[in-house]
Amino acid sequence: MASEGDVVGKTSATIANLAEEAKIASEGVKAPTRLALLSICKSLVAGGVAGGVSRTAVAPLERLKILLQVQNPHAIKYNGTIQGLKYIWRTEGFRGLFKGNGTNCARIVPNSAVKFFSYEEASKGILWLYRQQPGNEDAELTPVLRLGAGACAGIIAMSATYPMDLVRGRLTVQTDKSPSQYRGIAHALATVLREEGPRALYKGWLPSVIGVVPYVGLNFAVYESLKDWLVKSRPFGLAEDTELSVTTKLACGAAAGTVGQTVAYPLDVIRRRMQMVGWKHAASVVTADGKSALEYTGMVDAFRKTVRYEGFGALYKGLVPNSVKVVPSIAIAFVSYEVVKDLLGVEMRISD
Repeated sequence: MASEGDVVGKTSATIANLAEEAKIASEGVKAPTRLALLSICKSLVAGGVAGGVSRTAVAPLERLKILLQVQNPHAIKYNGTIQGLKYIWRTEGFRGLFKGNGTNCARIVPNSAVKFFSYEEASKGILWLYRQQPGNEDAELTPVLRLGAGACAGIIAMSATYPMDLVRGRLTVQTDKSPSQYRGIAHALATVLREEGPRALYKGWLPSVIGVVPYVGLNFAVYESLKDWLVKSRPFGLAEDTELSVTTKLACGAAAGTVGQTVAYPLDVIRRRMQMVGWKHAASVVTADGKSALEYTGMVDAFRKTVRYEGFGALYKGLVPNSVKVVPSIAIAFVSYEVVKDLLGVEMRISD
């Protein structure tokens, strides 16, 4: 799924703005003006800083999640959130909690840039196709069409930066005991290309793409349903007239993101496991100190072997730390975005 697969991979503004942006259907898709491009650049900077700060704040939980997803079942080292964090601290120290975070942060700006422009082009293309249907000649973008454009943009951005995600996964799980060390992003990319070939950079890509559909769809549906329910029932005075506060919108976004990622989570586990296949001198957490790691011929084979040898629950390994980091990550991203926005003068639609 969008790796940000991840609810953490999006800024808080993106989550809460998904439904808000979809409702601006009266606006056509126009070529960006010079002022609009400047605004996009500022938004990229603000989103990049906010994303980097929020990802770094929850990096220990993110690393633990990946370790739980890919560790060899023959030698369990990480067994739960608290025990896992303590084990990392004891065996690798403070720096061990943040392994792979640099690569994760480095993906933010290129991913966001591709997503911005892919969304613009996808919106134009989808609207053009929609207008070819009889009776739709003067139609504008509807919420569903914008949702489709957003999903397309997410897939394109994820695909463009996927090699960095694969490298991030491997850098995250390697330890000082690993027989061979990647020395950074460039070295890891070069090593994978040399030892495994170009196709290896896209191992696990298919479950990532498939995961976009339930994640984005449920995110949108749950967010809209929660908003409508809060506006109509007004529990605890959370809604005034037809408007919700920014905090309430963020809470709705967090709840929607949690539901979406929980349903799509098994695909994320399979993606990570497929990324480890073919890794020569793999990290000890994958090989279990010499014991054989499972090899997968594809996504279906990975699902089948995971359930057969580890049970259905293995598809949700790492879900707890992944869920725990949602709320603090969104809150930190929102505050960071607000601060940088004020410095750059970027308008933020969520507060409209």
